[in-house]
Parts: sequence; structure tokens; C-alpha cells
Amino acid sequence: MSLSALPKLELHLHLEGAAPPAFIRDLAAEKHVDLSGIFAEGGAYSYTDFWHFLKVYEAATSVLTTPEDYARLTRAVLAESAAHGVVYSETFLSPDFCGGRDPAAWAEYLAAIREAAEAAERDDGITLRGIVTCIRHFGPDKAKETAVAAAETAGDWLVGFGMAGDERAGEPADFAWAFDCAREAGLRLTTHAGEWRGAEHVRASLDALRPERVGHGVRAIEDPALVDRLAEDGIVLEVCPGSNVTLGVYPSWQAHPIDRLRESGVPVTVSTDDPPFFHTTMSREYEMLNRNFGWDEEAFKELNRITLDAAFCTPETKTRIAKTLEPS
Repeated sequence: MSLSALPKLELHLHLEGAAPPAFIRDLAAEKHVDLSGIFAEGGAYSYTDFWHFLKVYEAATSVLTTPEDYARLTRAVLAESAAHGVVYSETFLSPDFCGGRDPAAWAEYLAAIREAAEAAERDDGITLRGIVTCIRHFGPDKAKETAVAAAETAGDWLVGFGMAGDERAGEPADFAWAFDCAREAGLRLTTHAGEWRGAEHVRASLDALRPERVGHGVRAIEDPALVDRLAEDGIVLEVCPGSNVTLGVYPSWQAHPIDRLRESGVPVTVSTDDPPFFHTTMSREYEMLNRNFGWDEEAFKELNRITLDAAFCTPETKTRIAKTLEPS
């Protein structure tokens, strides 16, 4: 079985966090910005823990200042994903970084990203859709502005709304207005939860925000009743095992609960989160799942079925993507 040859779908990918380090270094050099402090000797991103990672992430993002920068970023990220067999991806986009939540500026950034994505679809055979995320540690008021920007640009390409950032900041209920605004605009909902805070945070997010997917969500394993709820309600987890292990949420792949969640009937998907930061790719995620849990080709085909069903794109797009998953 050639895992690298299998087509793959990814639902949890941060666009800026997927920026190849060389891309950010080159862009910084073009703009005469010194970002040397965020790179290790070998050229990879360097950070000490999750909260330092957030600072390094925002420093790297600081050189992305124009729609053209984001267009170039989108092409670079999608070329890398396509090289690992990804045929469909959903990426998180933050108006906070794309025009500072100004509606007119955000629309320009979004147009540039979408144009680059359409070019990648023609050239690399990978389809991209966007999910706007508010940044939790920027606070509920800015989240409201982000939700309005998302609502005004919702459609067949911008298909979802969610929340990322530092889970320690505030409570899920603080952001209910933003999620209600996005829901009323027809956007599908996801939110990061249960990565750095425990099962109770997943439960609170479900109750207050009513998402149909949860980013990470793996700490739900600590509460059997919550695991049952996820399974019964069909709440999809966007699991990023390599990210969780690299950041120390779990000490090893063997200790990661993705297989136990799957065996309990929870619909799980697999993604890379911020792949160059966590030294992973979709090929590596597949390889490690096969090596550590014995997932075989049939398991990955089932994973694709679950992932495509959970995708926020239109039924027409799903039908087209489904054809790429069929044996040639």
C-alpha cells in the first residue's frame, strides 16, 4: 500500500501557519524585515511551547501585508499540499491578519486568495475553500467585527466560521454573538476546543456555540459521557495528531487518543494544523497512523468518506471531489 499515493482531504489548516519557512524568510528579506529570531539554525521555525508558538506565528504573519502577499502564500501552501496527495482542503483565514478587519480591505485580500486558489485548482488539481476564524485572545468585540466581515463575504467559496487562538482567553459563551451572526449568514461552524483545556471546554463550546465540527477536541477522551455525546450527535473532530504530539498535548503517537475516539464511534478527520511548525505533512500523518494504529487502506478510504461528508463545501463540489477518490 502506497500511502503517499492515496488522495487526501484536510479540514484543519491555518493558511499563515502553513507558510513554508523559506517563503517567509524570502518575503521578509524583500521587505527588509529582520525575522531571524523566529528561525532555528537549520531554517525551521523555532519556539519553546504553544504560547511562544503563537508569538512566532504572529511574527511570521507580520510580513504578509498585502493581498499579493497572500496570493503568493496561497499558491505556495497549495503546491505543498498537492505534492502530498491532498485533493481538497479547507483553510482558516483571519481578517485580523488580512486588512485588520476592515471590510473593504478584507474583500481585497479574500479576492486575491480565491484567485490564487482557482489557479492552483487548474494547475495542481487541489480544491480550496475558506473558513473565517476570529482570534480568541483578541477578545469578543473583535470577534464580532470578524463575524460581520465573514457574513458579508459568505458564499460558495467562503463557507465557514470558527475560532482559533489561545484557549485560556475567555469562555466560549463570550463569543456566542459572533457565532450566531455567522450562522444567520449561512456559514457552517467549527471552533477550536479541547486542545489545551479539558473535556469541560469541549462541552462548554458545544453548548454555547453549537458548532457541527470541533477543531482538535481530543481532550474529550477524558469524559466518557462526552465521547458518547460526540458519537451520538455526529460532531466531527478535526484531529491533528502530529501537532498534538509536537506541542506536548500528548507525549507520543502511541498515547494519542485518535484511535480510541474512532473506535468509540466519534467521527474523526485528520489534518496537519500548521505543518511546517510541527514538522509534518499529510503523508506523514497517514504514515504514523498506519505505523502506530495499523490503519490500512480501507481505514483511510473510510476516513476520506467521513471527511468529505463533514466538509463545508457545496453538494456540487462534494460530488466532484468524490470522483477524485474513486480508483482510476
